[in-house]
Amino acid sequence: MKKLLYITNGIKGAGGLERVLSIKASALANNFGYEVHILVLNNDNDSFFYDFSEKIIIHDIKATGNIISFYKSYVNGVKNVVKDLKPDLISVCDDGLKGFFVPMILSKRQPIIYERHASIRHNTSMGFQGKIIKRMMRILAKKFSKFIVLTNSNKDEWPISNCEVIPNSLSFYPKESSSLNNKKVIVVGTHSYNKGYDLLLNAWKVVVGKHPTWSLDIYGKIDAQKTFVNLSKQLNISDSVCFYPPRPTIERAYLDASMLLLTSRTEGFGMVLIEAMACGLPCISFDCPSGPRDIINSNEDGFLVAPQNETELIEKIFFLIENEATRKKMGEKAKENVKRYLPENIMKQWDQLFKSVLK
Repeated sequence: MKKLLYITNGIKGAGGLERVLSIKASALANNFGYEVHILVLNNDNDSFFYDFSEKIIIHDIKATGNIISFYKSYVNGVKNVVKDLKPDLISVCDDGLKGFFVPMILSKRQPIIYERHASIRHNTSMGFQGKIIKRMMRILAKKFSKFIVLTNSNKDEWPISNCEVIPNSLSFYPKESSSLNNKKVIVVGTHSYNKGYDLLLNAWKVVVGKHPTWSLDIYGKIDAQKTFVNLSKQLNISDSVCFYPPRPTIERAYLDASMLLLTSRTEGFGMVLIEAMACGLPCISFDCPSGPRDIINSNEDGFLVAPQNETELIEKIFFLIENEATRKKMGEKAKENVKRYLPENIMKQWDQLFKSVLK
C-alpha cells in the first residue's frame, strides 16, 4: 500500500479547496488502496466542515507568531512529520507562497506534486511586488515532480514543462434535476472582494426592478464587517436578497433554484459551476481567469459574459428569466455536459498520475 501525504493549510473551513480535498482524499483511501495522511496547520482538534474518510490520518502542526517564527515552525513541523511518516509521495495543496518551498525544505527525497487551486492572478495582483511573487512562483513551480492545475486556461498561466491539467471532480450528481420553475437565483461563495458581490448586487438592483417577484439566495461565509449584507440594504434590495451560511450539503439549494450566477474577479476552477450544472441549472459567469471558460459552453448550457461587465450580466439574467423554454433546454444540456467531471472519470487520472511519478 502506497503512503500518500497531503500538505495543506487546514481542512476545517468551508472553502472549495477543503471540499475538493475531502472528496479526493476519501476516494483514494476508500477506493484506490492508498494510505492517506493529511498534514494541517493549527487545526486544534476542531471538527471538519466536510466529511473525510475515517481511514485518513490527520497530522496537526502548530505555526504561530511573527513571520520568522511562523516559517520556522512550519519548516520544522513539515520535516518532522515527513521524517516519521516516510511517505512514498507528497502532494501540496496550498495556494499561498509557502507551499512552493516544500521541495527545498525536504530536498525532494520523494516525488512531490503541487496542486494549484487558484489563478495566479488571485494573490499576485499588487503591482511590482505582485510581479516579483509571480516570477518567484513560476521558478519554484519547476522544482516539483508535477505541477497540477485545474483547467487549460490555468495551464496558460504556468509556462513550465512539468505542468498538467486534472480538473476537480463532482461531489454529487443527483438523479433529480431542478424544475427551473422557481423564481430564484442562487450564488455560492465566501463573501470577499474577489467573489465580486459588489458587482452582483449592483446588477441585481436592476434585475429586481424589472422582475420584482424573483429573489437572490447567497450561500457563503459572511465577512465580519457584513460588507455585502450592508450593501444590499444601501441599495434597497434586501427584501429580494437572502444571505445564508455555508452548507456542507448544498444540493437542495441548487435544486430549488432556476439559475446560478458566478461574478468572481478570478477563479481557479469554479466548483459551484459544476455542482449547479449537475442539478440541471444553467449558469451565467464572468469570463474571468481562469476556470469558467473551460466549464461553460457559452450559449449552450449557460453564458459567459465579459469580466466585471454588469450590463452584459444583467442582459443574460433577463434573457434566462424571460425565456423559460431556453432556460430549461440549457439546464438539460448542463446536466449532460457536466458528466465529464464525475469522480469515476477524474479519480482515475489522479491514480495514473501518482503511479507514473512513483515509477
